[in-house]
Amino acid sequence: MRLAKLPEEFQRALPVTNQIEAAGFEAYFVGGSVRDILLGHKIHDVDIATSAFPAEIKEIFPRTIDIGIEHGTVLVLQQEEQYEVTTFRTESTYQDFRRPDQVEFVRSLTEDLKRRDFTINAFALKDDGEIIDLFDGLMDLEEHVLKAVGDPHERFHEDALRMMRGLRFVSQLGFAFEVETFDAILENHALLDKISVERIYVEFSKLLLGEFRNQAISFLVETECYLYCPGLRHYGEALLRFADMKPLTFSSKEQAWTVLIEQMGMGQTLIRPFLKQWKASNELIQNVQALHWGLKIRQEKPLTNWEIYQLGLENSLTVEALAPFYNLTADLKKIEMQYEKLPIKQLRDLAVNGNDLLQTFDRKPGKWLKEILSQLEYQVVTQVLENDAKILLKTAQEILQAGEK
Repeated sequence: MRLAKLPEEFQRALPVTNQIEAAGFEAYFVGGSVRDILLGHKIHDVDIATSAFPAEIKEIFPRTIDIGIEHGTVLVLQQEEQYEVTTFRTESTYQDFRRPDQVEFVRSLTEDLKRRDFTINAFALKDDGEIIDLFDGLMDLEEHVLKAVGDPHERFHEDALRMMRGLRFVSQLGFAFEVETFDAILENHALLDKISVERIYVEFSKLLLGEFRNQAISFLVETECYLYCPGLRHYGEALLRFADMKPLTFSSKEQAWTVLIEQMGMGQTLIRPFLKQWKASNELIQNVQALHWGLKIRQEKPLTNWEIYQLGLENSLTVEALAPFYNLTADLKKIEMQYEKLPIKQLRDLAVNGNDLLQTFDRKPGKWLKEILSQLEYQVVTQVLENDAKILLKTAQEILQAGEK
């Protein structure tokens, strides 16, 4: 097969492949970007594979960075662009199921492509548009089949994360596993225990965001890979409920994790320890906690001004956008209007602060200060009181006097 025209992203990289070939070596475009061209998807990173060894690449190009030279990868800086150029290689045994014991650089494209994970990722593209397909990947693309290159057991023993990558591709592409590949995942799923949480987290997060997430989650359970995902071992039924939800696509990791946790029936106090098992960032954890709180409310009724104030505009809109997952109608404009009409957007917008209260009432700092400010904040946001200093100080005095009785 030959492409009639190379996409612009590849045309910009031609000076790199041309220079490599001018030096007497082979150079091809490889990886997911070639697959994405054939599927008509947006192209992300353009990767180049070559018969030139890393030291030879560094001689050809004046501007390079060693980003993974022990595995044959050199970053080539070409004007405003940068490209990962990786030497053809073979790999020895994988005693830890994630890293090869030894990497050997070779001059053979065939040997290099044989170590790829799935047939749809094992294409090479020449600068004249010819597609090199040694493993019938074009047929698998056409039939929407996800098939391991060669022996699937060998591929998953080389790097067990490939099983999670396969599930992620199901979610992103809507493909189904070829029978032998599926059976090999089912047989070897326990190897995921050898993989770092960080690597599993990356693949699982991408899986959650795919258009065909429900299908991938079902396979996650069927292959029993979920047993080796942090905190999911006892939630097989919850995952299947999650897979039965409306096939809508999440727009962010925060949305995806929030709905998953809600389907797991997890309470607020368990969210942080659960996501800490995944080694998620504190920022994501805090956002998910807020969204989960808002989502539980939104499932029962529309968000009030006070709830929108507590969530903030961005989180309020994110919660509202989740309404269709629960057969509710989202009204983002209404949320925006409610937020815009709030008398204050944050506590510091209040017409009085802690210093004002201390000076007015000649009291020592203490718990009373926070309690008064919280009551004033609530009454202003809910429009019981105007955000006026005199009115607020008078109300504060009434609250204090009532507390002394």
